[in-house]
Amino acid sequence: MLIDLADKTAIVTGSTAGIGLAIAHGLAHAGASVVVNGRTEERVHSAVAQLRSAYPDANIRGVAADLSTASGCEKLVSAEPHADILVNNLGIFEAVDFFEIPDEDWQKFFDVNVLSGVRVSRAYAPGMVDNGWGRIVFLSSESGINIPTEMIHYGFTKSANLSVSRGLAKRLAGTGVTVNAVLPGPTLSEGVMAMIEPSAKQRGVSIEDAARDFVRAKRPSSIIQRAATPEEVANMVVYVCSQQASATTGAAMRVEGGIVDTLT
Repeated sequence: MLIDLADKTAIVTGSTAGIGLAIAHGLAHAGASVVVNGRTEERVHSAVAQLRSAYPDANIRGVAADLSTASGCEKLVSAEPHADILVNNLGIFEAVDFFEIPDEDWQKFFDVNVLSGVRVSRAYAPGMVDNGWGRIVFLSSESGINIPTEMIHYGFTKSANLSVSRGLAKRLAGTGVTVNAVLPGPTLSEGVMAMIEPSAKQRGVSIEDAARDFVRAKRPSSIIQRAATPEEVANMVVYVCSQQASATTGAAMRVEGGIVDTLT
């Protein structure tokens, strides 16, 4: 299957590292003009330089903006007023017991993981509708269905992503704009590797082996019995953003290695 996005502009939020950066790579490889986003100029410039090095002929740009705030979203939209493809990848996570999570952390997780995607989707979707074509993707998680006891606030936001993506898909019915959610499982992103690294060093094993042991211990229903790579998740996102995925909307596309033990 040849995915050609040569005439499309794609914005990927939270794309200076991890899954977001892998998605930016995948979209650039497919020919899209890619807008990288992160909170700091330094990280955005670094990611843009990396992408330009990998794809010298690609149109790669960057916008430093904190999308957990309304002003940050306005800054992004002011700098990049048009998008054919919007990937709402921005997200944070942490392992904290429910009884230790203060109100302000619940609000922070909602602002970053949910409201950022709501705001930018509200900004870019009308232009997609006017053009009769568009792709909006929310990065949810298997944790949105299989709520982890150690990250209940995170799971709550990922469930919200599913609700927003499904509802928005229905709202945009018949417009040529599709809205989908992609659900990764444990993935070897920078954040996950940083969380696992102390245990790996203590045990004298590689991060990949420590991640595999984590999956087997904490997500025993996993069928692949390992963590995914950011590129494996990005492959699904790039497909959902493609011309070929025109009949896929309102869907929750799972890239979680079979952790969620349901048929749908």
